[in-house]
Amino acid sequence: MKTKGGKNIYGATIGIMMLETKFPRIPGDIGNATTWPFPVHYEPVSGAHPDNVVRDNGGGKIDEFVKAGKALVKRGADALTTNCGFLILFHDELAERIGVPILTSSLMQYSLIANTLASSKVPGILTISKENLSTKHLDAANIPHDVPMVGMEEMKTSEFHDGILDDWEALDFDICREEMIAAALKLQKENPNVGAILCECTNMVPYARDMQRATGLPVFSIYSAVTWLHQSVQAKRFDINEF
Repeated sequence: MKTKGGKNIYGATIGIMMLETKFPRIPGDIGNATTWPFPVHYEPVSGAHPDNVVRDNGGGKIDEFVKAGKALVKRGADALTTNCGFLILFHDELAERIGVPILTSSLMQYSLIANTLASSKVPGILTISKENLSTKHLDAANIPHDVPMVGMEEMKTSEFHDGILDDWEALDFDICREEMIAAALKLQKENPNVGAILCECTNMVPYARDMQRATGLPVFSIYSAVTWLHQSVQAKRFDINEF
């Protein structure tokens, strides 16, 4: 059997463009390779940090993201994602310039989630920074401006918000978990029409189960999005002879 080549590395079809950070990444975090049930490629984006991507609309790093994305494709990735939901602003340009399927933000799931809910219910968003998640970000993801939303800067403590945006070298993940649960409950209490939670921030994944248990609501994140994307470029083979 003749097999076509062309890749540098085989067996990993998802490439992840990473911000340059030093804060710890526990299992569940997009930047912890054990999070994924399949191999992935990583590529840091030079000069892109949580502070300039979230607080400065990407900090003018679009060319660096393109460079990183193309490096991932050359290495063997068939589809790409990023590790910050605020990069939805770059989606159209990245998709056009890199040329493979790309999921720039978990926010891209909004319309699909909405379609799974009763007409009286809507998805609500948890974001690392409500202050900085602008109508431009919402428009890029086709999200209504009146979407229910809670930002992590609204919590009584700020371990998660400050620790990630200011890139601390150490984080108390027990406090982060408490903050995430509190944020999910606040979103639900203040918005009885919320039927599902959508996590904008890729660092929220480790707490998805805790939030689901606390609220009883389905929780969507970059993990649900990327596992869906992976299946599209590396479809599971089924053995019909076992039927």
